Amino acid sequence: MDHLERFLQILNALPGWVAYLLLGLSAFVENIFPPIPGDTITAFGAFMVGTKKLSFIGVYVSTTVGSLAGFMALFGVGRVLGRKFFMEKDLKFFKREEIMRAEQWFKKYGYLLVLLNRFLPGVRSVISISGGISHLNTAGVAALALISCAAWNLIWIAVGYSIGANWDTVRETMSRLLVRYNTAAFLVMGLVVGYFVVKKLFSRKKKGTGRDKLI
Repeated sequence: MDHLERFLQILNALPGWVAYLLLGLSAFVENIFPPIPGDTITAFGAFMVGTKKLSFIGVYVSTTVGSLAGFMALFGVGRVLGRKFFMEKDLKFFKREEIMRAEQWFKKYGYLLVLLNRFLPGVRSVISISGGISHLNTAGVAALALISCAAWNLIWIAVGYSIGANWDTVRETMSRLLVRYNTAAFLVMGLVVGYFVVKKLFSRKKKGTGRDKLI
């Protein structure tokens, strides 16, 4: 039995209010430390709604508040520690190159990046850190992050609940859905990055050709 399965069994045996607390905590930690499978645990929360152990509103609110708190916690860390700290430390989960890339995205897309952060797998933690480093408006970031978390969790919980009360089916189906979604999202992100790289190369080439003509 893996750690996730053991945790889920414990969660299922707990009183409702404790389960809500742990669901919110898992959503919080998953934003702080991405390898934690918070979305899988959220899907299990949806399964518990299907078995009438927990309420839809309770699971939805607890996971959304946890996700928002995690995002804003990292935003605060980025704001307090500043760019120099992360550039010098080059931390394992907040690498220098990733933060610099996120800064470039902020220059191009601004607050839209915060609005879409939950739908960008593998980079949302870096987005929150970079948003803090960039000293974005805290109230604006919180509002957009809330919309992003609320939309993502509503979709995730609704899909998990609609699958039915069979946890094995929920877990296997959710895993496949998440893998497919992540693959598609990374592909789209790769195409967008590739577009801007090619555009920049052509722009440089065009400028170089213009200078040659002047000579």
